[in-house]
Amino acid sequence: MSKLISVGKILNFHGIKGEVKMGFTAGRETVLKNLKQVFVFTDNVKKQLDVESVRFHKNTAIIKFKQLNSINDVMSVKGLLVHVNEDILKAGLQKDEFLINDLIGLKVYDTEGIEIGKVSDVGENKASNLLEIQKNNGLKFMVPFVKEWVPHVYIADNKIVVNLIDGIEPNSKSAENDNEV
Repeated sequence: MSKLISVGKILNFHGIKGEVKMGFTAGRETVLKNLKQVFVFTDNVKKQLDVESVRFHKNTAIIKFKQLNSINDVMSVKGLLVHVNEDILKAGLQKDEFLINDLIGLKVYDTEGIEIGKVSDVGENKASNLLEIQKNNGLKFMVPFVKEWVPHVYIADNKIVVNLIDGIEPNSKSAENDNEV
């Protein structure tokens, strides 16, 4: 059984007939449009919602679920995260797209094939996602998750290749000095 991954959040009702406004990550319209069922958790209980229709309006998805037929029904799920099976998301990924969970823990190598450490976290800024890399000596640094910096990702081999330039990677001496009080 695959695990559940969040694809959005129910923000509010839309109209009076049980439609919801859902916030989601831009670029995932095709995945959302093809959903048949999703899951929400209320009081730690998983509840399945069957998708009747999906359309988009002003950066939100307007979704009608079969189980929700009024504003009151929607208010019971307002603010909840919407989850789908991980397999559904993976099937909709383009070439060079990855789930964040699949990146964390990958071993990191430089372009010469020397192991540097592992991906310890993924963050984001306005320009791109950022990979936090924990070196084998415990120090951490960030690399933009763009093709110029990360030319190869091999999920099946538990490996990622980064293109390091002078100054991007902390050296042991200066990083240790930064931690002094």
